[in-house]
Amino acid sequence: MANVRFFAAAEEAVGADQQQRSEPTLGALRAALVAEHPGLGGVLPRCAVLVDGARVDDTHPLGVDTTVDVLPPFAGG
Repeated sequence: MANVRFFAAAEEAVGADQQQRSEPTLGALRAALVAEHPGLGGVLPRCAVLVDGARVDDTHPLGVDTTVDVLPPFAGG
């Protein structure tokens, strides 16, 4: 299962800082998260979503040891 970590507004929308997920691709993960957490629907399109530290497209497969970070835009400097 992939480990999905949520930060800031994404964590607030999901109600947890991380989840273990079994979706096979990043696109399937995005769809399942929004279906389960409707509040994430307004946040997720603005987020940087990194798979093992890299930006990838929605067809990218998610494996057992994959880490997915959902990072909303941060303000400040």
